[in-house]
Amino acid sequence: MTTRTNIVVIDHRAANIHSVAKALARFGVEPCVSNSAADLARADGAVLPGVGAIDAAMRNLERLGLVEPIREFVASGRPLLGVCLGMQLLFPRSEEGDLPGLGLVDGAVVRFADDVPDPTGQGRLKVPHMGWNSVNFTDAARKHPVFQRVPQGSYFYFVHSYYCRPARDADIAATTGYGIDFCSAVIKGEIVATQFHPEKSGVVGLRIYENFVKYVGERSTARSH
Repeated sequence: MTTRTNIVVIDHRAANIHSVAKALARFGVEPCVSNSAADLARADGAVLPGVGAIDAAMRNLERLGLVEPIREFVASGRPLLGVCLGMQLLFPRSEEGDLPGLGLVDGAVVRFADDVPDPTGQGRLKVPHMGWNSVNFTDAARKHPVFQRVPQGSYFYFVHSYYCRPARDADIAATTGYGIDFCSAVIKGEIVATQFHPEKSGVVGLRIYENFVKYVGERSTARSH
């Protein structure tokens, strides 16, 4: 049975849109896949996915007229979930490209070094960081509704050469080890974002989407009263 909760999956032509929408649909909503600012303005919650290069994604967001609507959506206090490149787009700058990001979380996106030794002694760690890795949530994140019933140390699927470095430790929701302990999730106000792909991470990943759907519905009900 579907609910009336309105969640938009932002289609900026550089994302794994359909796998995200399919994951959300498992939990009683009919997500709206859209690149329309009007649809975003009406939404109770939104997901900003992404794959590929940050400059290409930002060009698409600019061309589609979505940069300011996304910022206005966040300013309105409605929940936004960023995934993979969608998390990196939240930051003001990235070593990967020349264009500024959305600037919704202060800090920068930086590249993994090419000379980090593999702790197993098998040469250097490969870039991109690809495959399953464990995620260690902060105490604040473990209390957040979107990460409820997600065990500490759960394994999620990653594919990325760059990682986010928030300016404020308080914005870091989780870390993952890959030569260094890098930020693998952020929480800032109603923004929640993950460097990993929940939709590619089995049951525990789908639980994040389930929690997000529930959270969006609860926040929408609270705003209407």
